[in-house]
Amino acid sequence: MSQLVFYRKYRPQTFAEVIGQESIVKVLENAILENKMAHAYLFCGPRGTGKTTLARVFAKAVNCLKRTPSSYEPCNQCESCQDVNRDISLDVIEIDAASNRGIDEIRNIKDNVKIRPLKSKYKIFIIDEAHQLTEAACNALLKILEEPPEYIIFILATTNPESILPTILSRVQRFDFRRLRLDEIVKVLKQICQTEGIKYEEESLKLIALNSRGGLRDAESILGQVSTYDKEISLSEVEELLGIVDFHKTKKFVDLLIEGDKQKCIKYIYDLDQAGYDLEEFTKSVINYLRKIAIVQISNDLLDIFQDELTKEEQENLIQEARDINPQQLQKLITAFLQSQRLFNYTPISSLPIELVILENL
Repeated sequence: MSQLVFYRKYRPQTFAEVIGQESIVKVLENAILENKMAHAYLFCGPRGTGKTTLARVFAKAVNCLKRTPSSYEPCNQCESCQDVNRDISLDVIEIDAASNRGIDEIRNIKDNVKIRPLKSKYKIFIIDEAHQLTEAACNALLKILEEPPEYIIFILATTNPESILPTILSRVQRFDFRRLRLDEIVKVLKQICQTEGIKYEEESLKLIALNSRGGLRDAESILGQVSTYDKEISLSEVEELLGIVDFHKTKKFVDLLIEGDKQKCIKYIYDLDQAGYDLEEFTKSVINYLRKIAIVQISNDLLDIFQDELTKEEQENLIQEARDINPQQLQKLITAFLQSQRLFNYTPISSLPIELVILENL
């Protein structure tokens, strides 16, 4: 039997286990306690921030057969909760709008809405990637949302709320999910490692969190990939998997840019290319590093923005580099590297986009 991937194995099953969305969780908990659920919700935000997970927890809670009036948590033991956990519930229906986006699928929902829930108080439709619905499908959904039966709840989840019809937006309660902080993600990764018996370097988990861009699901997926290699996760293994270069290698290249030494810069990029590093990802690291320098040039106090990402030593390095490089030259380099990114899709020579930046700006 195949093993569950981490993001499924450790998916939160209660409100208390959901991290990073405290204000949203609180509103939903109160709605359950006061029995004031809306007939339609919109969960929107970046991928991997818990939209579908929280929709499932909410669905379990409102239909939980053992939940008392003074509680908002699902028991995860009753038949209703177990059916949702095993993805076999007939009263909590999940639909992926990316692959079921047409008018026929919404007509099926319209027919299903007419049938009362079989085992539970509510029949709940969770529509993921709701922005993928066609215009005709959206108009059909709108008709259902205008006058739904009292036993129906819709939860639309999307990464792109701007693409959803304004008429639909006006009929839902909207919740905006935020990207998770670095420390929140690292805490979860540590808990998984401890449970799975995985040894790790602190910096390796930090790098995984940084490259998940605030999405816990992505971080858990990366951790799962790395852990298949070895039960002891090192920084170098994470760098190799992600095809990225650590802070110190990026810093060394930026120092060469500040020195204006074309020859050393070209040789450095050649060595990285020969070592198998992804130079497109390296360019992103350089842009991010130069951005940090530009912000520090405004004020050292703005280092607080990066306190979760950088050690004291790394922060001191940024301060020194901010003094060493001319602001106009720095802005010129940032613009040049940003423009170079589009070239990676067209050149057969992976180092050429960076080499052009070096040749034209030093």
